[in-house]
Amino acid sequence: MAKPNKGGFERVLDAAKYSVQGLRAQWRYEASFRLDVRLFLLALPLALWLGGSGIEQALMVFSVGLVLIVETLNSSVEAVVDRISDEHHELSGRAKDLGSAAVMLTLMLAAVVWVILLLN
Repeated sequence: MAKPNKGGFERVLDAAKYSVQGLRAQWRYEASFRLDVRLFLLALPLALWLGGSGIEQALMVFSVGLVLIVETLNSSVEAVVDRISDEHHELSGRAKDLGSAAVMLTLMLAAVVWVILLLN
């Protein structure tokens, strides 16, 4: 909900603060995110070294960076599902499985992008 007294630069600062809090929580509580960050940190210099053009380098970096974004969205879905109830429910399990599938598809997409660019 919007806060009527806050606007402009103060709103931007608040949004940045909430984003940093989210990244800290993601790092602290999600082992898969920490692994994905390591993958990104390994891929970044490799993309800059192996990518032929600036566009290729950007695609390689973006594809791995997208994994971090989708992993964060998956973690948010899991947190909401866990907040609602810790009892097993078919829809809760499906939501978590779908989030996990999104991460897997993003990893596969990154791999395809890298293979296509490195083979050309």
